[in-house]
Amino acid sequence: MAVSDSPSGASTPPQQEQANKYGFTKPLSLAGPTDADLHRNNELERFLLDSGLYESNDESAARKEVLHRLDQIVKSWVKQLTRQRGYTDQMVEDANAVIFTFGSYRLGVHGPGVDIDTLCIGPSYVNREEDFFIILHNILAEMEEVSELQPVPDAHVPVMKFKFQGISIDLLYASISLLVVPEDLDISHGSVLYDVDEPTVRSLNGCRVADQILKLVPNIEHFRTTLRCLKFWAKRRGVYSNVTGFLGGVNWAILVARICQLYPNAIPSMLVSRFFRVYTQWRWPNPVMLCSIEENELGFPIWDPRRNPRDRFHTMPIITPAYPCMNSSYNVSASTLRVMMEQFRYGNKICDEIDLNKAQWSALFQPYIFFEAYKNYLQVDIVASDTDDLLAWKGWVESRLRLLTLKIERDTNGMLQCHPYPHEYIDTSKPCAHSAFFMGLQRKEGVRGQEGQQFDIRGTVDEFRQEINMYIYWKPGMEIFVSHVRRKQLPAFVFPDGYKRTRMPRHISHPTEKTGDDATKCYSGSGPSERCTKRKSYPEMMEKKPDKPDKRASISPQRLESVSPESCTSKLGGTAQMSVDSMEGVWVAGSTAKYANSNCEIKSSDVLPGSGLSSVVADMQISEPGFVDTTHDMLKPRSVEVPNENGVVVGDKAQDLALDCLESEETESTNNFSNCKAGVVDMDQQLDKACNFITRDECSDYVPNASSQNLSCEGDVCVADPDQF
Repeated sequence: MAVSDSPSGASTPPQQEQANKYGFTKPLSLAGPTDADLHRNNELERFLLDSGLYESNDESAARKEVLHRLDQIVKSWVKQLTRQRGYTDQMVEDANAVIFTFGSYRLGVHGPGVDIDTLCIGPSYVNREEDFFIILHNILAEMEEVSELQPVPDAHVPVMKFKFQGISIDLLYASISLLVVPEDLDISHGSVLYDVDEPTVRSLNGCRVADQILKLVPNIEHFRTTLRCLKFWAKRRGVYSNVTGFLGGVNWAILVARICQLYPNAIPSMLVSRFFRVYTQWRWPNPVMLCSIEENELGFPIWDPRRNPRDRFHTMPIITPAYPCMNSSYNVSASTLRVMMEQFRYGNKICDEIDLNKAQWSALFQPYIFFEAYKNYLQVDIVASDTDDLLAWKGWVESRLRLLTLKIERDTNGMLQCHPYPHEYIDTSKPCAHSAFFMGLQRKEGVRGQEGQQFDIRGTVDEFRQEINMYIYWKPGMEIFVSHVRRKQLPAFVFPDGYKRTRMPRHISHPTEKTGDDATKCYSGSGPSERCTKRKSYPEMMEKKPDKPDKRASISPQRLESVSPESCTSKLGGTAQMSVDSMEGVWVAGSTAKYANSNCEIKSSDVLPGSGLSSVVADMQISEPGFVDTTHDMLKPRSVEVPNENGVVVGDKAQDLALDCLESEETESTNNFSNCKAGVVDMDQQLDKACNFITRDECSDYVPNASSQNLSCEGDVCVADPDQF
């Protein structure tokens, strides 16, 4: 180890040697912990222990036993296939498969109840399509210890999910170009990638990346404690989910490992604080990398924005350290990045208070109260005839929810922001197997809406539903319902203890909006005399009638009509009719959804019942899943603007320049911060200047604006709510 396990770092090697050992840039600071840091670190470790993040010795032994049994099963499976295919007795005896772990278990940061990511590596004559997903699947299906078996052969990384003796397992398969797989196979060696296809490379990369991360951090135990802490924080704050468009386990691991490289002598309490300090100021889309990107004669595609135009449009590149290097966070969208930057700022603010002894660690892990943060939500209900069908159907829908976010961004020109919440809710009162997900909706902050402006996302939702219904394993009873609900209409099953809590202010504070000429104040009532007063008009954008503002004309693009399944006999959410609602003009097709034990369907409507209101949708096209159309300003991808001597943009050089200018700032600022007793040194301003190697205009989307409008609907009247959340 380059750094001693001792918190004091007394046995630290010479600074120059250490500076060159980890990562491809020099550290920002070699400072070790002070007595105050040691005290805060003890408090943090005690908090993590009390929060139940560590599994017991019995649970650890049970996991090891399950892995041992799984290893025996795959070895027997390969020997059986070898014998069936007429190989010699010696080949049958030598036939072998090995089990590797990756993810949180391999990194040593798993907690009680989490799944184990595993990889089975077999010989070249045992394939994935038939031998793994059919023969091994059938073997597992007949075992009493196995439950909830779910093959996902068409996933980006094909996987078989199941529970073995109650422990969740995600099992991948890779067939390498060897007739006999040695028991001591070195998976980090490049030879395992010879003559394999890309799905196999992706399957192998999980283990290779985990091993490489552990090799590239200065102190593994400090890395593990910090990562365990930040994963817990991300789950509490609702930003832990790769499939939803946030960050998953490997993304958080790489981000934490980079902080460990930049502060090699820091202990976990320091690393957590530096994590938020650095990433609050990070200028995305500059990439986070642990080492230089390796090229290889094998020719697999790697992340390289100089050669691959797609890579230039990634929103939050976090690059894996093992060949072939890839962007592990390609699911992140403009909306989810905005949410994460808000949460990073929240974490940075709390850590500053902890460093000044003004707050405890528990304040950092306060849960994000999603259902009190927005006035309007999209509710996505997923139903199936039984739990087994729901498991497969829900996995398919959840893996594509991020596309709904992208489509809404596209069709509203980025003016309607979505916050997908990566948590599943279940209504146990339903006769069918049920699951629900929610998205928060709000107008883009800092942009004043035009009077009478409408967001019509009915066509967007219909398009999304049609894509979802193309599921090749669809069965009768599998249905998806998308509806718009206001906060006051949220179903009771989303609240713990079966009741709705009183609204609390958002943790991310926004300046109080002004009322008067710059804000709209409306009054709801039952008569036609409802009027809105004192709103600034924009003659060049709209016409105004003497008595009442006109609604903007509809410019909705042509869409395929959605299929309306036949209605059934019982009610969804206790409401026979979910009417079309507006959020300062947000419209979603109403639905009548009724349940029967084996047939749960929805009747959708494209009609605006009795409203007479017009609607607006921008006619835009999405180019590729995960990428956004570059012709629109809000979603225009930002490129790294650090050319080399030939005028070619180079991502690693951009990060190098950023860290060079950060180094001098960090040295002085850290000293000032550690000596601060009466007040706090504002690190944001110094790091902001140091990190600003992309223009601030490009990052202004993530800065709260005092002029932003918070939208709600009361009855049939849309109001601009002055309350901050």
